[in-house]
Amino acid sequence: MSTTAISALRPPVMLDSEYEEFASWVRDFAAPHAESYLPTALQEEFPWHLAKAMAEQGLLGIGTSEIHGGMGLIGDELTKVHLGIVHEELAYANFYLAQLAYTCNLTAPLLEKFLAPEVAARWVPGIVAGEHIVALGLTEPGSGSDAAAMRMRAERVEGGWKLNGEKTSITFAPHAKAMITFARVADTPDIKGGITAFLVPFDTEGVTRQKFADPGWKPLGRSAVFMDDTFVPDELVIGGVGNGFKLVMKEFDYTRSVIGLMSSGVARKALDLTQEYVKDRKAFGKPIAANQGVSFPIAEDATKLEAARWLSYRALSLADADRSFTKEAAMVKWWVTDVSLQTIRNCIVLHGHTGYSEELPLQAMLRDVAGLEIGEGTPQIQKLVIARSILGKEATA
Repeated sequence: MSTTAISALRPPVMLDSEYEEFASWVRDFAAPHAESYLPTALQEEFPWHLAKAMAEQGLLGIGTSEIHGGMGLIGDELTKVHLGIVHEELAYANFYLAQLAYTCNLTAPLLEKFLAPEVAARWVPGIVAGEHIVALGLTEPGSGSDAAAMRMRAERVEGGWKLNGEKTSITFAPHAKAMITFARVADTPDIKGGITAFLVPFDTEGVTRQKFADPGWKPLGRSAVFMDDTFVPDELVIGGVGNGFKLVMKEFDYTRSVIGLMSSGVARKALDLTQEYVKDRKAFGKPIAANQGVSFPIAEDATKLEAARWLSYRALSLADADRSFTKEAAMVKWWVTDVSLQTIRNCIVLHGHTGYSEELPLQAMLRDVAGLEIGEGTPQIQKLVIARSILGKEATA
């Protein structure tokens, strides 16, 4: 066996005492919000109370400097594994806590790093404080998984840019104050090099939104966003002209790994609820847990979830070691979300007819995790990424 192969088989990062203490702290914060998950999932009012509660603990400012109210930058005392723990523990208690953390801890550091300090100071503190949301808008009607094929155009004008085009499936857009979006600079021959990132306030002239009706993620909302000669000043260009594609691709590996921990966190909660139920529920004079037709699926799902969790942490530990983890992140994105969905579905079945009702959170969990399977790249795209990583150019059609 080659040295490379042996290295690849090393066990994933183990959570030492520092990480365990951090996880316990996040868990203690999240636990009181668990009961609000189901009522929140069933209505469309944005959960600002959750954002405020998280902000008070600094959980919307991980990766953001203290000058803007954040917890500190990743790489100082905080790691990507810390972020993974946050998302797993929050999702276990309440999926919407994790979604707020996911978006705010992605957009705030981007704006802080790539906008001028005086401009970042107008936007970042409000995100960290839970006062407003900045959405992330990449997907278009004709370019979801193929990010390089986007059609939104940015034309140079005096003092800035005019944007024209449509973004779709933008989470948080109905409630957000602004959106980080991506557009192709006009007359740029390089299909990737011309993509530029912009911060677009939603009160800008020429911006309109059309909200979707979705079965899950109801309180967060999802919209199409249209831009018609929308002017964006130079100060709101993020990361420089032509660097947008690099920003997107760099973040994908991290976000795909975190999505795995969010989905497995929700699935672990579903499995815990089901374990208690099958021990209490009696049929034919004994707990249904005594039946192997009940206990074996639980054993199988518990095994898969444990493996899924550690695959996710393995990817993040590679990120912290500044090693490539594109393949591992793609594995996490398709497989962990798939395992999580299967687990939740099995939990619904084991609960019988009540599992399908709105009396229990299982049906909401299924809908919410289903959304995670699609966002940031479908399973098919992830498998293509993995195949290319393993097989090289021969895997390219």
